[in-house]
Amino acid sequence: MAPATANALLVTMALLLLVVLLYRKNSVKTKNRKQRQLPPGPATLPVIGSIHQMLMNKPVFRWIHHLLDEMDTEILCLRLGLVHVITVSSPEMAREVLRTNDAVLASRPASFAAKSLSFGYKNTIMSPVGDQWKKMRRVLASEVLSPSMERRMLGRRVEEADHLVSYVYNLCIKKPLGSIDVRHVARHFCGNIIRRLVFGKRNFFQPTADSAVGPGRCEEAQVDALFTALDYLGAFSISDYFPALVGLDVDGHGEVVNGLMRTFTRLHDPIIEERVEEWRALRDGGKKKEVGDFLDVLVSLEDEEGQPLLTVEEIKAETLEITLATVDNPSNAVEWALAEMVNNPGVMKKAIEEIDEVIGKERLVQESDIGNLNYLKACIREAFRIHPYHPFNPPHVAIVDTTIAGYLVPEGSHVMLSRIGLGRNPKVWDNPLEFQPERHLSNADVVLAEPELRFISFSAGRRGCPAVSLGTSITMMLFARLLQGFTWSKPPCVDKIELQESATSLTLYKPLVLQAKPRLSLHLYEGK
Repeated sequence: MAPATANALLVTMALLLLVVLLYRKNSVKTKNRKQRQLPPGPATLPVIGSIHQMLMNKPVFRWIHHLLDEMDTEILCLRLGLVHVITVSSPEMAREVLRTNDAVLASRPASFAAKSLSFGYKNTIMSPVGDQWKKMRRVLASEVLSPSMERRMLGRRVEEADHLVSYVYNLCIKKPLGSIDVRHVARHFCGNIIRRLVFGKRNFFQPTADSAVGPGRCEEAQVDALFTALDYLGAFSISDYFPALVGLDVDGHGEVVNGLMRTFTRLHDPIIEERVEEWRALRDGGKKKEVGDFLDVLVSLEDEEGQPLLTVEEIKAETLEITLATVDNPSNAVEWALAEMVNNPGVMKKAIEEIDEVIGKERLVQESDIGNLNYLKACIREAFRIHPYHPFNPPHVAIVDTTIAGYLVPEGSHVMLSRIGLGRNPKVWDNPLEFQPERHLSNADVVLAEPELRFISFSAGRRGCPAVSLGTSITMMLFARLLQGFTWSKPPCVDKIELQESATSLTLYKPLVLQAKPRLSLHLYEGK
């Protein structure tokens, strides 16, 4: 028997076995819920629900949004296996999810990718509600991302912002016509800065001082793995809805995720294990030292008996989580913002005028200037609104039956907020696909967070991002330094940047390449 045929037979047998078991388990609950109506959704088949449609419509997020449009609804219910997957695309319903029903929708679903990348749900974002999540959430919010730690890490963030300017300047000199791959620059700035904050160094094996040196092979491998991991965390795998199929790896997700974990193990583990041993020796010798980075914070924490608060696996899980959570949104927002602004010279002119008026050309923009750069923040808000990196927020799981917009949300349902549906909702935004930063200037102080959930930047509620301040700083320093340091224009013979999304994601369909010309005094680019 051919391997593919055998594999298909195994899948069929497993599904048939699940029919009776799952039907019996859910029959009583189904009877009790008949009086309440589920949100609208497509017709389903017994047991498998709409799994067959999910497998035939890739990428799945585009199929889901097509259904939302086709059914003219802002709340949609798919049944994948026996799991109800509910998507919400209106701010009012989003506030019901993250405010009214926050307590009963605060858990997370199980998935192969999440379990692997969290070392068995030992971190914060991917862990279901419970003592482990509370412990790691407290560590992350109170220790790692504390205001005092953010202030202590300012010098490292400044060094990386300086390195960014010098690195792009050197590329301008070396590259023909100053052509710069903005995606490469943005992603690796985020990779550099989070390695400095987590591990204390920009490069895994190279010295960090030379401003002309870009990422090496190890840094390239890490950043590539991070973005692949983020994509697989948001993928719809058949085993997420039929856990009995995990070992068969029907859709190949397992092989990819296991490969990613080998990359992270190779690059991260030697640093983590060396640091754990260093702090163990300090404890044994009755000595102490000041923490120097996020890894030091995690390793140095102690319980009431003076023993390490976190296990080595918890430390590995949290360092990977912090790294994953840092690279995607800032780099994607800045790439899209620059693409939109190069096509709209009026917006670019206003942004540059604000930088020159607030900062001038005799010094480089600093984090302390961000509060005064309202137009730049409006540009990034607009990029977050139209061009999120992820189509959905990480799914929430209902721990009991609840309701959204009057519809039944059964216990165990996965509830997702559509970043596309919220940010591009024509009932909320005039001309929703047009890049108009001015729509965000109604407040005197523009912020990147969106508390009313008209779009999603840092989310909200119990599962909201605890790193709003740090995320704002990283995003705005990347954006402001690129705009202040360089004049950006389209490549020769290009009339307009094509603002086309990738077929499989929300990123630009190909990396943004622009011409960059230095616009400041030479000494501001040197010696950083």
